Amino acid sequence: MSTHTYKKNEDGNAGVLPDKMTVYQECLQACNASPIQAKKCRKLLSRLLRLFYAGEGFPRVESTNLFFSISKLFHNNDPALRQIAYLAIKELCSHSDDILMITASIMKDIQSGDPVYKPDAVRTLSRVLDASTIHSAERLFKNSIVDSNQSISSSALVSSFHLLPVAKETVKRWVNEAQESITASKHFPTSQYTQHEFSGYNQVPSSTYIHQYHALGLLYQFRNTDKMSLIKMIQQLTERRSLNSSLAQVQLIRFVEKLILDDPQFINSLWPLFVSWLNHKSDMVELEAAKLILTHSSKFSNEQQMNAITTLQSLLSVPRTVTRFAAVRILNKVAIKDSDKVGVCNLELEKMINDQSRSISTYAITTLLKTGNIESVDRLVKAISNFMDEISDEFKIIVIDAIRTLSLKFPTKYKSMLSFLNDVLREEGGFNFKNAIVEAIFDIIKFIPESKATALEMLCEFIEDCEYTELSVRILHLLGNEGPKTSNPSTYVRYIYNRVVLENSIVRSSAVIALSKFALINDVELNKSIKILLKRSLQDIDDEVRDRAVLSLKLLESKDLKDAKAYLQPKFKYSLNILEQELAKYVNNPDKSSFQEPFNINSVPKMTEDEFKAFELKEKLLGKITGSNDENMDSLSSTPDESKSNSNDNLNNVSDMTKYTLQQQEYQNELALLPEIGQYGSLLKSSAPVELTEKETEFVVTAVKHIFEEHLVIEYNIENTLDDIILENVNVISQFDTEGYTEEFTLPIEKLQPHEKGKVYASIARPSSSDDKKYLLASMANALSYVTKDVDADEDEEGFPDEYQIEELSIIPGDFIIPSYINDFTKQWDELPVEESAVYNLGDSESIDLQSVVDRLIITMSMMPIEATEVVKSGVNNHTLKLSGRSISDSKVLAIVKFAISSKGVMMKTVVKGTEADLVESLANYIE
Repeated sequence: MSTHTYKKNEDGNAGVLPDKMTVYQECLQACNASPIQAKKCRKLLSRLLRLFYAGEGFPRVESTNLFFSISKLFHNNDPALRQIAYLAIKELCSHSDDILMITASIMKDIQSGDPVYKPDAVRTLSRVLDASTIHSAERLFKNSIVDSNQSISSSALVSSFHLLPVAKETVKRWVNEAQESITASKHFPTSQYTQHEFSGYNQVPSSTYIHQYHALGLLYQFRNTDKMSLIKMIQQLTERRSLNSSLAQVQLIRFVEKLILDDPQFINSLWPLFVSWLNHKSDMVELEAAKLILTHSSKFSNEQQMNAITTLQSLLSVPRTVTRFAAVRILNKVAIKDSDKVGVCNLELEKMINDQSRSISTYAITTLLKTGNIESVDRLVKAISNFMDEISDEFKIIVIDAIRTLSLKFPTKYKSMLSFLNDVLREEGGFNFKNAIVEAIFDIIKFIPESKATALEMLCEFIEDCEYTELSVRILHLLGNEGPKTSNPSTYVRYIYNRVVLENSIVRSSAVIALSKFALINDVELNKSIKILLKRSLQDIDDEVRDRAVLSLKLLESKDLKDAKAYLQPKFKYSLNILEQELAKYVNNPDKSSFQEPFNINSVPKMTEDEFKAFELKEKLLGKITGSNDENMDSLSSTPDESKSNSNDNLNNVSDMTKYTLQQQEYQNELALLPEIGQYGSLLKSSAPVELTEKETEFVVTAVKHIFEEHLVIEYNIENTLDDIILENVNVISQFDTEGYTEEFTLPIEKLQPHEKGKVYASIARPSSSDDKKYLLASMANALSYVTKDVDADEDEEGFPDEYQIEELSIIPGDFIIPSYINDFTKQWDELPVEESAVYNLGDSESIDLQSVVDRLIITMSMMPIEATEVVKSGVNNHTLKLSGRSISDSKVLAIVKFAISSKGVMMKTVVKGTEADLVESLANYIE
């Protein structure tokens, strides 16, 4: 149908929902009419379904009337009418009474075996039955699962999922049929419609094997708690090559992913499966296997990762556009962390720069920007310029972010980068596009000082015609900070004052503050001119502009400019996230509702300008900032569920230091609400969660250690995973293996319902700060104590007391160390007086992944990696890790860990320096 014909026949009221009562009355009349007019009924039922899908329901009485009226349509033999009637019945089941009355009619269609009616009948029957009536239809479901028609089999398998919440034990008895359905051959349904549709062909289409995907999902529901049973099923299906469905193979790979995330030891035994998947005939299977390996690269060896890279390299040249897109997208993500591995694909990536799909060419060019060397920068930038006009703003942003990363990677090429950014800044585009360019220029100014004059001039020209208030404000703020530091600051005053004259009140307010900063430099003539310009703003019509002008003049006219510099050019930067939390807590505190006590700004962490810049540079180079290249790409190609998940996980979008501080703040707020613990004072340190049980056990327990000045508080997070057991008086019994720690009290959980989580707190007295053993290490044996009751038990029933043994919990040196950033590692290393070292042999190099060892060591020592030493380059035999932290007593602790791979194994030498001898010694000599 042509577009013109479609437009002419399009319903002008397509977006308007039909009237509910009109549809209700007309449906009752049409369904009770004699004879039944099939075409009219189909049209009315489609309107009814539209109301249901739009969330418009009916009261229970009306729903019941509709339910039984529509059930009369089963006497009609029109196939299309019967199918839409089943759809309506399914929607009405949850809102109607006496729905079991229709069971006999549905079962009749199932027993008839007609492939036109049977799939819909099976799906509808699963919505009608409940736990007490499913037994009467159990044989029908079993036969449907093993039916030779894959449409019927899939309907029965999907229906089994819907029945799990109401009759799980019954559905468990269908496991053998689901297993048989996977291996049995099925054929494509050949109803009168499919026969007519394919009458011009020699044969009907082959089976899509979708039933295997559904059967595999159902089997997983019963085996996901038994790892060995699940592994056996995976290996059998792969060895026998029973799965012909690519979707089922992808599902199988995702099951394996969950297994290895819980226990990486399974990788070696399951690796032959990965080899078969990486060489599979289906592109989607190869992509999924490669994605799993490279996403969790720390769990796989370099050789295994290169196998995945080789598979993706071969997929870059296939004719299918979607396959090339998926392959280059995975490589792009890998290039962020390890560009050396992706370098082998550069030849294929360069061929894709001129790909017909601009999405693919954008990914290819941005990947090359991450893997290329300094000699190829100019050529790549020129290639980008050729197709910037042909791509959307979203992909332009991706390119701009890649250019920003490349600028920081190769600072000497800033001129060509700024020239490119200046050209695209002049082009048409929305706010997000312009903002990405401005962000890139900001970073170049911050981290490449020699580019400052050129970049600031570009920004001055941009704000002359900038239509976005937010960008103008940010640029003015930057000009106020950086302009006074240039050799000729008066150059920028004219551009800033133009904003005072020509722009809206928000921009004028920012321009006033920016002008004030130029008066802080030692230039008498410039200072005099700035004050004259500020006095003109005293007549502004906007209150905010006048107030800022008055404040600035008052500060500048004081004899000592110390206060003015402290206000206009602060030396420290505060964490805005934590500042917001502290202010909210201060305002909402009922004890300080009168605000007689001032807000304590010292409770907010701060960093010097140099520390902030150095730390921010590291984050940007690793692509960890909000709005980075990788996140923009995910927003373009991830599923809605993935996008929602990513947007909810806000901690992934902040730096490591901010993430740590926010978590500590959250713990502090939670503990302060407990009267018994809130009086302990300031929280010095909280550890990362420690797992004390397996995730598949009856009770899942994790622990967090909170260190106070004189107390240690253990927070036990407990989850009851049982379906039919209630736990009461849940507590943890602990016993230390050394003297020095004394348990004071515990705060148990009164009741823990099935699948409910709760927290037990144990307060322990620790050696005081004046004691020589204030950093005392220890281990504590733990046992979970509780009283069990059945869900259906009476309230007065006493229950059965029981205990459950859980893992030991250790107090380690890292529990007394807070990760912190330092600017000059070598200088501060030489200044620390106490030094301790230790050497370890970690074992055979073939069984140890150096990157995973480094990651684990950073967590165990609770220190911050410095100078990007946490990234281990592939193929190296030596690596040096630099770590920085401070003790809970606020003394510096630095560590250098050297790794060497030889024929003797992986050797590790740990050297720790600090000012507290006992902490330095225990940290150097501790290893898990």
